[in-house]
Amino acid sequence: MDLIIGCIKPKYATFSGRARRKEFWLFYLAWLIFIVIACGIDLVMGFVGIVGIVNAALVCPYFAVSARRLHDTNRKAWWLLMNLIPVIGWIWLIVLFCFKGMEGENRFGSDPLTPEKDGVPVTR
Repeated sequence: MDLIIGCIKPKYATFSGRARRKEFWLFYLAWLIFIVIACGIDLVMGFVGIVGIVNAALVCPYFAVSARRLHDTNRKAWWLLMNLIPVIGWIWLIVLFCFKGMEGENRFGSDPLTPEKDGVPVTR
């Protein structure tokens, strides 16, 4: 739960750094749940605006966590433009999001799975 809230509160529009797979997929799952609930509310109330409001509120953190996820695999966030290519681009992005992150530090920052003590990575 902390990973999901972390994507929404302190990292709302943070496009730098790295995000591990768990952080990305938990945020994506929470986003889907919010959309399904919003669709249900829209259907019950006969209103069409709730889904748009939820999407508008969560589009920035979605792109931010997606960019950080790509950074974890040592790719630039420009790969998100693959979303513009129907079906093939979407499938390719899902594959990229599923890749294991690069171990150790890369050009986008330190490994999110490395434990830190006082901001310094702890080596075992």
